[in-house]
Amino acid sequence: MSTEDFFEESTEQSRVKAAIVAKYFWAWAKIVLKKQAGRIAYVDLFSGPGKYRDSTKSTPLLVLERAISDSEMRKRLVTIFNDSREENVAALTGEIRRVEGIERLKHYPVVEVATVGDETVKALRDLRLIPTLLFADPWGYKGLSLELLKTFLKNWGCDCLFFFNYNRINPGLANDAVKAHMDALFGVGHAEQLRRKIDGMPPREREAAIVEELCDALRELGAKYVLPFCFKDDRGVRTSHHLVFVTKHPLGYGIMKDIMATASSERQQGVASFGYCPASAIHPLLFELNRPLDDLEQMLLREFSGQTLSKQEIYDRHNVGRPYTMKNYRSVLLTMEANGLIQTEPPRHKRRKNTLPDYARVTFPKSRKSEHTQ
Repeated sequence: MSTEDFFEESTEQSRVKAAIVAKYFWAWAKIVLKKQAGRIAYVDLFSGPGKYRDSTKSTPLLVLERAISDSEMRKRLVTIFNDSREENVAALTGEIRRVEGIERLKHYPVVEVATVGDETVKALRDLRLIPTLLFADPWGYKGLSLELLKTFLKNWGCDCLFFFNYNRINPGLANDAVKAHMDALFGVGHAEQLRRKIDGMPPREREAAIVEELCDALRELGAKYVLPFCFKDDRGVRTSHHLVFVTKHPLGYGIMKDIMATASSERQQGVASFGYCPASAIHPLLFELNRPLDDLEQMLLREFSGQTLSKQEIYDRHNVGRPYTMKNYRSVLLTMEANGLIQTEPPRHKRRKNTLPDYARVTFPKSRKSEHTQ
């Protein structure tokens, strides 16, 4: 598929992606608006025409409609949309004019024609940005770089979501013709290390290595929390791309984790796959054979041996980089309590059924291994 027909028809994957971005925009905006009195911004650097040929709305229109529906956001949201193709910009401009209530926005959307690259980074590098949610969804990878993301993440209240086109990046790492683009995306050091590491790797291990290297490079920028969401092709055989979320704050990480978990097409013992696969329902037994809540139980017993903590402390200290949501932690802790594996204060008979309030304290038994090492 070329960039010319990318917006021909929406797919299940494109609709899920747009929903994830729109939901997080709403949650992010409401939090930031409460914390500061000024403006906030939504920036889409590869916006497209606004609609697919089948009239399905893409992310720019979904974001604007959510903003119009809220009185506070109408006054304080600044939106900037960019695309390198003049026909896309013309189409998006027309679609924006037709959005019901668009005139109610204090800051009318800015729509620009520009190719994202080094000049974009230079223009942004020395600016102190207002709190901004950046969405970067290039069809391939040109224009997407660590330096671009860094210019946004250095500012308070700024989070990033970007499209990581695994289908094209995977072969691109071994292609000298696009070496500069790969170096810009991963950083020169990480790109070179990755080329050596993945040479001869099986496909599944190769994908994990590439995504992990990207996450490591992002963390070096100061983005402590990185969350990728995988999309499979229509047959469920190959990964097509990832939607990668980057933030410096645990609150944003937790919110996006819940959104991506809800959007996931597979669940094992209630634990989300953090991916969308149109064909996943074909093999339900295969997914049920893996029991991730059992794994979580054993991890908690090992990691918190002999300690007493609250549910929130357990979640904060353990969830980063793992697929578990607060709902999963609550579920497994209640099961562990019922099975006598942990002690709680107040105990279960003094609480409402199936509850574990924030003030409750959880005590893990001291493992035999930790006793032997003392």
